[in-house]
Amino acid sequence: MSIRPIRLFGDPVLRTPAEPVTSFDAELRKLVKDLTDTMMDAPGVGLAAPQIGVGLRVFTYHVDEVVGHLINPTLELSAEIEVDDEGCLSFPGLSYPTARSLHTVAKGFTVHGEPVTLAGTSQLARCIQHETDHLDGVLFIDRLDPAQRKLAMKEIRASEWWGEPAPVVRVSPHPTQGKAF
Repeated sequence: MSIRPIRLFGDPVLRTPAEPVTSFDAELRKLVKDLTDTMMDAPGVGLAAPQIGVGLRVFTYHVDEVVGHLINPTLELSAEIEVDDEGCLSFPGLSYPTARSLHTVAKGFTVHGEPVTLAGTSQLARCIQHETDHLDGVLFIDRLDPAQRKLAMKEIRASEWWGEPAPVVRVSPHPTQGKAF
């Protein structure tokens, strides 16, 4: 198991758009394993690479007993909207009603570079959208209405984790082309 520290709100990596994956190699397979191990340990229903400090377009998910990953996702969203409570591992203890498309079709790649399509409704659709937002530097609190966002920010500032220093990250001995932070 390789569990990595999860970056918390305030860490600049969470606001930085991730770069597309171009090499489907052993380093990518290790990243997906680390993401999966970290997500399962948290526990969470999804985890994006920027949340562990890696600026690549990769996320893992664990919804309805299915564990998987998606690389370089593109989304097709339904017009039908669902509002439900949503939280995030980068915001420990916070949960707010967040509007998301009810149905989502995501296209991307497996860890081996094979094309894959992931269709989801309700919780899986929400997870896919939430994690893809992370890859774009967008956080779930950005999707809250102004009153809810103000409440969330107040709760964040009052939390015991707010203002914690970013974890110390070891520098990879492998070439990362500037994509790992």
